[in-house]
Amino acid sequence: MIIIGVDEAGRGPLAGPVTAAAVILPSFRKIKGLNDSKLLSIKQREYLFEKIYDQAEAVAVAHASVLEIDQFNILQASLLAMQRAVNQLNIKANLVLVDGNVCPKIEAEQCYAVIGGDALVPEISAASIIAKVSRDREMQRLHEIYPDYGFNQHCGYGTARHLEALNLLGVCDIHRRSFAPVRERLQRS
Repeated sequence: MIIIGVDEAGRGPLAGPVTAAAVILPSFRKIKGLNDSKLLSIKQREYLFEKIYDQAEAVAVAHASVLEIDQFNILQASLLAMQRAVNQLNIKANLVLVDGNVCPKIEAEQCYAVIGGDALVPEISAASIIAKVSRDREMQRLHEIYPDYGFNQHCGYGTARHLEALNLLGVCDIHRRSFAPVRERLQRS
């Protein structure tokens, strides 16, 4: 039986893409330490990221852009990123397990949404870690383009520093215009 675990990272930030990962773990070996990426330290996530890539049967990462988030809404963009990640695997799954309460439109014999699955199902935990580390790395890359916003520290989340930068500098290309703090800043301009 082929089980694909799917999760996303970056639904809450004010900037940057939403990132999803799909992972097929080896059936013969367990990866110790898997958990919800939010419950792991940066060091633990980085270590497990490498371990998952080394040992997994397959890993895929996909994004939905800021434009897609603003066009469709964050839930639909998240589902689109998940769908893209699963499709990148190019493997027909018997079972797809998705963190949350909604499944993306994918071809699989069975697809189930598992609330809290990133802490309960190893395949989803692995996808959670891959998505989180991949998105954090993308935000580090975007920091090089937009260094004054501090994306390397807050990864686009609405921290006090980010909101201050938003007020001082205005909105940049990677801000989600459909999110209230960004929309409010645009209205004041």
